[in-house]
Amino acid sequence: MALYQLEPFGDEVADRRHGSMMALQANAQRGKDTDPFVAEDFMYGGAAKEEPEPEYIDDPVAQSNLIRAKLFGLPPK
Repeated sequence: MALYQLEPFGDEVADRRHGSMMALQANAQRGKDTDPFVAEDFMYGGAAKEEPEPEYIDDPVAQSNLIRAKLFGLPPK
Protein backbone atom coordinates (compact mmCIF):
# COMPACT_ATOMS: atom_id res chain seq x y z
CA MET A 1 0.00 0.00 0.00
CA ALA A 2 2.86 2.36 0.77
CA LEU A 3 4.43 1.78 -2.65
CA TYR A 4 1.10 2.49 -4.35
CA GLN A 5 0.84 5.76 -2.39
CA LEU A 6 4.25 6.80 -3.73
CA GLU A 7 4.03 5.33 -7.27
CA PRO A 8 0.46 4.42 -8.28
CA PHE A 9 0.04 1.60 -10.79
CA GLY A 10 -2.76 -0.42 -12.32
CA ASP A 11 -5.78 0.17 -14.54
CA GLU A 12 -6.72 3.58 -13.17
CA VAL A 13 -3.24 4.95 -13.86
CA ALA A 14 -3.24 3.43 -17.35
CA ASP A 15 -6.68 4.92 -18.00
CA ARG A 16 -5.45 8.38 -16.93
CA ARG A 17 -2.39 8.03 -19.18
CA HIS A 18 -4.60 7.07 -22.12
CA GLY A 19 -7.05 9.90 -21.34
CA SER A 20 -4.18 12.40 -21.36
CA MET A 21 -3.03 11.25 -24.78
CA MET A 22 -6.58 11.34 -26.15
CA ALA A 23 -7.07 14.87 -24.79
CA LEU A 24 -3.82 15.95 -26.42
CA GLN A 25 -4.94 14.63 -29.81
CA ALA A 26 -8.47 16.01 -29.47
CA ASN A 27 -7.19 19.46 -28.49
CA ALA A 28 -4.96 19.51 -31.57
CA GLN A 29 -8.06 18.99 -33.74
CA ARG A 30 -10.64 21.13 -31.92
CA GLY A 31 -11.98 24.43 -33.18
CA LYS A 32 -11.21 27.82 -31.65
CA ASP A 33 -14.72 28.14 -30.21
CA THR A 34 -14.61 24.74 -28.46
CA ASP A 35 -13.60 24.35 -24.81
CA PRO A 36 -10.35 22.41 -24.33
CA PHE A 37 -10.61 18.72 -23.50
CA VAL A 38 -9.14 17.25 -20.32
CA ALA A 39 -8.08 13.68 -19.55
CA GLU A 40 -11.27 13.04 -17.54
CA ASP A 41 -13.33 13.55 -20.71
CA PHE A 42 -11.88 10.27 -22.03
CA MET A 43 -11.81 8.22 -18.83
CA TYR A 44 -14.28 5.74 -17.37
CA GLY A 45 -16.39 6.96 -14.46
CA GLY A 46 -14.56 5.11 -11.68
CA ALA A 47 -11.14 6.45 -12.63
CA ALA A 48 -12.17 10.09 -12.99
CA LYS A 49 -12.42 11.11 -9.34
CA GLU A 50 -11.28 14.20 -7.53
CA GLU A 51 -8.32 14.17 -5.22
CA PRO A 52 -9.29 14.51 -1.55
CA GLU A 53 -8.33 17.66 0.30
CA PRO A 54 -5.17 17.25 2.40
CA GLU A 55 -5.63 16.96 6.14
CA TYR A 56 -3.47 19.36 8.14
CA ILE A 57 -3.09 19.26 11.91
CA ASP A 58 -1.30 21.95 13.95
CA ASP A 59 0.43 19.38 16.16
CA PRO A 60 3.43 17.92 14.23
CA VAL A 61 3.35 14.64 16.18
CA ALA A 62 -0.34 14.16 15.42
CA GLN A 63 0.34 14.99 11.76
CA SER A 64 3.09 12.35 11.65
CA ASN A 65 0.78 9.80 13.26
CA LEU A 66 -1.92 10.59 10.69
CA ILE A 67 0.53 10.14 7.80
CA ARG A 68 1.78 6.86 9.30
CA ALA A 69 -1.79 5.61 9.71
CA LYS A 70 -2.76 6.55 6.14
CA LEU A 71 0.32 4.97 4.56
CA PHE A 72 0.72 1.86 6.64
CA GLY A 73 -2.64 1.38 8.33
CA LEU A 74 -1.06 1.63 11.77
CA PRO A 75 -3.02 2.95 14.74
CA PRO A 76 -1.79 6.33 16.08
CA LYS A 77 0.77 6.20 18.90
